[in-house]
Amino acid sequence: MRANYRLQRLFVPHDLSSGVSFDADKSQSHYLAHVLRMAEGAELLVFNGRDGEWKATVKAVGKKAVQLAVEEQTRPQPETPDLIYAFAPLKVGRLDYLVQKAVEMGAGVLQPTLTQHTQAPKVPVEKYEANVIEAAEQCGVLAVPAVRQPVKLERLLAEWEKDRRLIYCDESAAGDNPLPILQTIEERKLGLLVGPEGGFSDEERKMLTALPFVTAIPLGSRILRADTAAVAAMAVMQATLGDWR
Repeated sequence: MRANYRLQRLFVPHDLSSGVSFDADKSQSHYLAHVLRMAEGAELLVFNGRDGEWKATVKAVGKKAVQLAVEEQTRPQPETPDLIYAFAPLKVGRLDYLVQKAVEMGAGVLQPTLTQHTQAPKVPVEKYEANVIEAAEQCGVLAVPAVRQPVKLERLLAEWEKDRRLIYCDESAAGDNPLPILQTIEERKLGLLVGPEGGFSDEERKMLTALPFVTAIPLGSRILRADTAAVAAMAVMQATLGDWR
């Protein structure tokens, strides 16, 4: 069932079921009352990443909070996508875009990964989580991806599930077309690794290619920015191996 984009969508932490009422938090209350100017009786959609999507109405607009009343479920909770997206953190402006697009493209887990050429070693996990929620609200996503704490590439590979195929974007991979390579992959548990703007180091490439659960793919003849490469790779993976089939 597709999302209803005519109504405002709001992520809330509360358990959701028919008849439940709760106060929106301070920032959400301000947004609903003073930006959207919602009055009593106005309808919106709420979700929490666990209980599906529900229609709610504004029950009361107070000085301190907007009270919402949950009425009926509009969409059931889907399974969380099983795609792990591991990425080298980028500078803030491009990072917001990268996280939002990962949510839209069906990532189930976002794993910040520190590489030798990572440009932004300080990882604002809370900001990532806020970007994930914003993207889920805007794009009708109900299964909100988890954001993990950052790890170094070496640790990521050492702890990786051996039955999960890890696909990484490598501009030095042979050829330009990723499809023939992806079409040979039999695993359905998948991960995608996208490096930093400077690419993986020679040492990191050797480490990756030595592992039996790792597959390198090219992404055409043009050099892509890391955030562009992420979207392109997720698109071809979803079309070839994932939930677009």
